[in-house]
Amino acid sequence: MSGAPHLMLNWGDWFDLLSHFLSLSLISFGGALSTAPEMHRYLVEGQHWLDEQQFAGSIALAQAAPGPNVLFVALLGWHVGLNAGGLPAALSGALLAMLGILVPSTTLACLAANWVHANRGLRPVRAFKQGMAPVVVALIVATGWILAGAHASPEHGWSLWLLAAASALLAWRSGVHMLWLLGAGAVLGWFGAV
Repeated sequence: MSGAPHLMLNWGDWFDLLSHFLSLSLISFGGALSTAPEMHRYLVEGQHWLDEQQFAGSIALAQAAPGPNVLFVALLGWHVGLNAGGLPAALSGALLAMLGILVPSTTLACLAANWVHANRGLRPVRAFKQGMAPVVVALIVATGWILAGAHASPEHGWSLWLLAAASALLAWRSGVHMLWLLGAGAVLGWFGAV
């Protein structure tokens, strides 16, 4: 990316990257993508380790690629490392980011799943599961807001928001598979409609 920052990261910076992803891992209800707004705030706005295009491009590439969408975290770490000094740093960044986002949540999820399964009939367990649903939805909406804002140009901004609202309504009400909507959005983007 032409506008990518050139960084000089020290050991403390790498530790900060790891510790930030470790903490995000514990609040990533709904998956790592739900914490993308906080990742953006930290990596782009706070530390200036990534630019807007690298951040949005990492998420877009991971969403388009087969496999788990958590791979965008590795791409974010990869770009931080590339901006800091090439391939060894890029590999280190990807590894630290992935370890940070995966280890705490995976450990907690395994322990909690065993406990919830053993206590699934308890009223507090059922209430917690029902209460977390709106939180997850709100975090995903916040992620969409940031990603749409990164790509919204003044002349096409309104059409992007209109397309997002129409797609959400269509997916919710009609049961159209999400891949058809993604494909339609890609075609509209290809022709410059959005």
